[in-house]
Amino acid sequence: MNQDELKALVGKAALAHVVEGSIVGVGTGSTVNCFIDALATIKGRIKGAVSSSERSTERLRLHGIHVFEAGEVEHLPVYIDGADEIDHRGHMIKGGGAALTREKIVADLAERFVCIADESKLVQVLGRFPLPVEVIPMALPQVARRFAALGGQARVRAGVVTDNGQAILDVAGLSITDPLAMEQEVNQWPGVVSVGIFARHRARVCLLGTAQGVKTLTF
Repeated sequence: MNQDELKALVGKAALAHVVEGSIVGVGTGSTVNCFIDALATIKGRIKGAVSSSERSTERLRLHGIHVFEAGEVEHLPVYIDGADEIDHRGHMIKGGGAALTREKIVADLAERFVCIADESKLVQVLGRFPLPVEVIPMALPQVARRFAALGGQARVRAGVVTDNGQAILDVAGLSITDPLAMEQEVNQWPGVVSVGIFARHRARVCLLGTAQGVKTLTF
């Protein structure tokens, strides 16, 4: 199976985690697009969705799924999203699609995070994928220097402005052995809006697309 087929497979498998009659938290990215397309087949069985990006909102609405603002919702039973990397404890790197801050906001509303990914995203230690960090532009040089002191090489993602109007730094060369500690540390740096480590909001379930079918990991 190619990557597109694996994404479609896990997108459909995620329907089993959707709570009937509920509002569903929906992430961002190519794998999530497959989930949104699958969600459209059962849209009569849900109240609607809360989306983490303008792109996902547009796709949901095209399918006739009502999109609630995050501020209208106090609780979600489940948030379904992809990952750029996930380790064997459910910690993730996210933000390849530049939606990491809104993804954290929606994930924070949810009781459970269900990650949908193909098997290439499963790693022993986070950091092979450059770590995305959303930063207020004024602070980009000093945040980059802080990462350099940790052995990371930070580059501004060219031509990208987030839905929040900010910039993205992509940081290569890190080995993130303690994701929770690093998430807490970087989030305190002045100018950082959000770091793409999802340790506090880690996945509880990962639906992993493999050549043998969907493998379910629970953390």
